[in-house]
Amino acid sequence: MSLGFADCFVGAAGGWKSVRRIIAKPVAAAIVVFARAITAVRAIWSNDGIPDGQCVYFANHSSHGDFILVWTVLPPSLRRRTRPVAGAEYWLKSSFNRFIGRDVFDAVLIERDRERRTRDPIEVMAEVIDSGASLILFPEGTRNQTDAQLLPFKSGLFHLASARPDIQLVPVWINNLNRVMPKGEIVPIPLICTVTFGNAIQLEAGENKETFLGRARTALLDLSPTHPGGKE
Repeated sequence: MSLGFADCFVGAAGGWKSVRRIIAKPVAAAIVVFARAITAVRAIWSNDGIPDGQCVYFANHSSHGDFILVWTVLPPSLRRRTRPVAGAEYWLKSSFNRFIGRDVFDAVLIERDRERRTRDPIEVMAEVIDSGASLILFPEGTRNQTDAQLLPFKSGLFHLASARPDIQLVPVWINNLNRVMPKGEIVPIPLICTVTFGNAIQLEAGENKETFLGRARTALLDLSPTHPGGKE
């Protein structure tokens, strides 16, 4: 009897997982429509055009919705194989967040607390790259709530580039989203947002962490409309 109960439990769990997958597709489509309606977001592509291969998109970070805008403006063929990297503590804190993070966006969830980690985040991200997926990554490591354009970069982008030196690293500047959803506000304020993609960079042979992160940071800042030489 107990074995039968276990079989039913496993079957029910597997069935619910299938249901979640089915529901996730229309929810993803609805999120894309909603994001476009609220922000009128448009992509500004680099001189190199839309990346045609696997890459890591690294972007500035001021809102929980940042990766949604990047994900939204990607062509469907790229969107389907692009996974955001996000903090597990936020996307696992409720059943709704888990559904959105895991099922809708298939996010790569990383434990930020070193003491609670069971795996090295770089190893996890490298395995995702090896599976054929692209990543959306925020090298500041946390949302920027300051007046500075960018917080200092954490070392993760360098270590990931060192682990997979052939991967294309595409800088992405998200503009205006922090004004669409100011801190503490619940209802979005409709504003036009842009997502600007720069030319891909790669880790150069023998390049140290400080030099690489400085170069990556400059490549990202150069895309900001308010930065000298930035794109409008």
